[in-house]
Amino acid sequence: MIALLQRVNWAHIHIDGQQTAKIGRGLLVLLGIEREDDPAKADRLLQKLLNYRVFPDAEGRMNCSLRDIQGDLLLVSQFTLAATTDKGTRPGFSTAMAPEPAEALYDYMVAQAAKEPLTLATGSFGADMKVSLENDGPVTFSLRVS
Repeated sequence: MIALLQRVNWAHIHIDGQQTAKIGRGLLVLLGIEREDDPAKADRLLQKLLNYRVFPDAEGRMNCSLRDIQGDLLLVSQFTLAATTDKGTRPGFSTAMAPEPAEALYDYMVAQAAKEPLTLATGSFGADMKVSLENDGPVTFSLRVS
Protein backbone atom coordinates (compact mmCIF):
# COMPACT_ATOMS: atom_id res chain seq x y z
CA MET A 1 0.00 0.00 0.00
CA ILE A 2 1.14 3.47 -0.83
CA ALA A 3 -0.03 6.61 0.91
CA LEU A 4 0.75 10.12 -0.22
CA LEU A 5 -0.03 12.21 2.84
CA GLN A 6 -0.31 15.94 2.88
CA ARG A 7 -0.53 18.07 5.99
CA VAL A 8 -3.42 20.43 5.32
CA ASN A 9 -5.21 23.35 6.90
CA TRP A 10 -8.33 22.20 5.03
CA ALA A 11 -9.32 19.93 2.17
CA HIS A 12 -12.53 19.07 0.39
CA ILE A 13 -13.83 16.95 -2.47
CA HIS A 14 -16.39 17.77 -5.10
CA ILE A 15 -18.08 15.14 -7.26
CA ASP A 16 -20.34 16.30 -10.08
CA GLY A 17 -20.18 19.85 -8.74
CA GLN A 18 -21.34 18.86 -5.24
CA GLN A 19 -19.12 18.96 -2.16
CA THR A 20 -19.07 15.43 -0.78
CA ALA A 21 -16.31 15.56 1.83
CA LYS A 22 -14.59 18.22 3.90
CA ILE A 23 -11.97 18.35 6.65
CA GLY A 24 -10.18 21.02 8.63
CA ARG A 25 -6.62 20.79 9.93
CA GLY A 26 -5.22 17.31 9.49
CA LEU A 27 -4.10 14.90 6.78
CA LEU A 28 -5.28 14.38 3.24
CA VAL A 29 -4.19 10.86 2.31
CA LEU A 30 -4.19 9.62 -1.27
CA LEU A 31 -4.16 5.82 -1.13
CA GLY A 32 -2.77 3.50 -3.78
CA ILE A 33 -3.60 -0.19 -3.44
CA GLU A 34 -1.35 -2.80 -5.00
CA ARG A 35 -2.05 -6.44 -5.94
CA GLU A 36 -0.30 -7.93 -2.91
CA ASP A 37 -2.00 -5.70 -0.33
CA ASP A 38 -4.25 -7.12 2.39
CA PRO A 39 -6.05 -6.05 5.58
CA ALA A 40 -2.91 -6.51 7.71
CA LYS A 41 -1.06 -3.99 5.53
CA ALA A 42 -4.03 -1.64 5.69
CA ASP A 43 -3.97 -1.85 9.50
CA ARG A 44 -0.23 -1.12 9.61
CA LEU A 45 -0.56 1.82 7.24
CA LEU A 46 -3.47 3.30 9.17
CA GLN A 47 -1.54 3.13 12.44
CA LYS A 48 1.46 4.73 10.75
CA LEU A 49 -0.74 7.55 9.39
CA LEU A 50 -2.31 8.20 12.79
CA ASN A 51 1.05 8.25 14.58
CA TYR A 52 3.37 9.78 11.96
CA ARG A 53 4.81 12.95 13.47
CA VAL A 54 4.34 15.65 10.83
CA PHE A 55 2.71 18.43 12.88
CA PRO A 56 4.72 21.07 14.74
CA ASP A 57 5.16 21.09 18.49
CA ALA A 58 5.46 24.29 20.54
CA GLU A 59 9.00 24.76 19.24
CA GLY A 60 8.01 24.29 15.59
CA ARG A 61 9.55 20.83 15.25
CA MET A 62 7.64 17.98 13.61
CA ASN A 63 6.99 16.05 16.81
CA CYS A 64 3.19 15.76 16.85
CA SER A 65 0.98 13.19 15.16
CA LEU A 66 -2.57 13.40 13.86
CA ARG A 67 -3.66 11.77 17.12
CA ASP A 68 -1.69 14.30 19.17
CA ILE A 69 -3.36 17.30 17.54
CA GLN A 70 -6.77 15.58 17.29
CA GLY A 71 -6.74 16.38 13.59
CA ASP A 72 -9.02 15.34 10.76
CA LEU A 73 -8.38 12.62 8.18
CA LEU A 74 -9.50 12.56 4.55
CA LEU A 75 -8.90 9.20 2.79
CA VAL A 76 -9.04 9.19 -1.01
CA SER A 77 -8.44 6.16 -3.21
CA GLN A 78 -5.99 6.88 -6.03
CA PHE A 79 -4.99 3.88 -8.10
CA THR A 80 -2.46 5.93 -10.09
CA LEU A 81 -0.11 5.82 -7.08
CA ALA A 82 0.39 2.13 -7.85
CA ALA A 83 1.59 2.88 -11.39
CA THR A 84 4.89 1.62 -12.74
CA THR A 85 6.80 4.50 -14.29
CA ASP A 86 10.25 3.07 -14.92
CA LYS A 87 9.83 2.49 -18.68
CA GLY A 88 8.70 4.74 -21.47
CA THR A 89 6.48 7.78 -21.21
CA ARG A 90 3.19 6.14 -20.29
CA PRO A 91 2.43 4.70 -16.84
CA GLY A 92 1.56 1.03 -16.48
CA PHE A 93 -0.88 -0.31 -13.93
CA SER A 94 0.04 -3.98 -13.77
CA THR A 95 0.95 -3.66 -10.07
CA ALA A 96 -2.37 -2.07 -9.08
CA MET A 97 -5.01 -4.28 -7.47
CA ALA A 98 -8.09 -5.01 -9.59
CA PRO A 99 -11.01 -2.64 -8.88
CA GLU A 100 -13.35 -4.99 -6.95
CA PRO A 101 -10.86 -6.27 -4.36
CA ALA A 102 -9.23 -2.81 -4.17
CA GLU A 103 -12.58 -1.23 -3.32
CA ALA A 104 -13.17 -3.87 -0.65
CA LEU A 105 -9.75 -3.17 0.88
CA TYR A 106 -10.31 0.60 0.71
CA ASP A 107 -13.69 0.13 2.44
CA TYR A 108 -11.97 -1.99 5.09
CA MET A 109 -9.42 0.74 5.78
CA VAL A 110 -12.18 3.37 5.97
CA ALA A 111 -14.09 1.17 8.45
CA GLN A 112 -10.98 0.76 10.60
CA ALA A 113 -10.32 4.52 10.53
CA ALA A 114 -13.95 5.16 11.51
CA LYS A 115 -13.27 3.37 14.80
CA GLU A 116 -10.73 6.06 15.73
CA PRO A 117 -11.69 9.15 17.73
CA LEU A 118 -11.20 11.63 14.87
CA THR A 119 -13.13 13.39 12.16
CA LEU A 120 -13.02 11.15 9.09
CA ALA A 121 -14.05 11.99 5.56
CA THR A 122 -13.57 9.97 2.39
CA GLY A 123 -13.54 10.17 -1.32
CA SER A 124 -15.73 7.96 -3.46
CA PHE A 125 -13.92 4.91 -4.86
CA GLY A 126 -13.56 5.13 -8.64
CA ALA A 127 -15.30 8.49 -8.96
CA ASP A 128 -14.02 11.50 -10.87
CA MET A 129 -13.21 13.73 -7.90
CA LYS A 130 -12.03 17.30 -7.68
CA VAL A 131 -9.79 17.56 -4.61
CA SER A 132 -8.99 21.00 -3.22
CA LEU A 133 -6.66 21.66 -0.33
CA GLU A 134 -4.48 24.13 1.43
CA ASN A 135 -1.20 22.30 1.98
CA ASP A 136 0.36 23.41 5.25
CA GLY A 137 4.09 23.91 4.88
CA PRO A 138 3.94 22.44 2.31
CA VAL A 139 4.48 19.10 4.03
CA THR A 140 4.03 15.99 1.88
CA PHE A 141 5.33 12.45 2.47
CA SER A 142 5.06 9.18 0.60
CA LEU A 143 4.62 6.15 2.85
CA ARG A 144 4.66 2.51 1.82
CA VAL A 145 4.00 -0.62 3.83
CA SER A 146 4.94 -4.04 2.58
